[in-house]
Amino acid sequence: MTTPKPVVLCILDGWGIRKADDANAPALADTPNFDRILRECPSSQLITHGPDVGLPSGQMGNSEVGHTNIGAGRVVPMDLGMIDLAIEDGSFFKNPALLDFIDKLKASGGTAHLSTLVSDGGVHGHINHIIAAAQVITDAGVSVLVHALTDGRDVPPKSAGDFI
Repeated sequence: MTTPKPVVLCILDGWGIRKADDANAPALADTPNFDRILRECPSSQLITHGPDVGLPSGQMGNSEVGHTNIGAGRVVPMDLGMIDLAIEDGSFFKNPALLDFIDKLKASGGTAHLSTLVSDGGVHGHINHIIAAAQVITDAGVSVLVHALTDGRDVPPKSAGDFI
């Protein structure tokens, strides 16, 4: 019986594979060891965005998404896509926790204060989700105040005005 050889799973966050050199640090860097490993050892490429990792089509992946999926060994539906689907199929607007929140606000005469990211970056939140929440709350006759948190990381810096 032969001794098994070691296997290494090496995840390099941010080390994407694409042909273009512009703004592509791995392609522009001198990487002799990685070049040799890729040339001489078995390797594979993974799709790290969209439905292949449990995100909506066109949505970029991130560390959390990648690590969750590779650790599970299967596609794990991400919150972003599940919330999008719930809005699309109407179940979001019937969410028991949200309806209970609305009932308590109506009983107390209170105002809903929604504090969230207001961008379409989709990594830590999505503006469509807060719009849907504000819609169901105001449709129930409850006032809403949005405390907007701007991004600049998952969307371009100084783009907040596009979302306010």
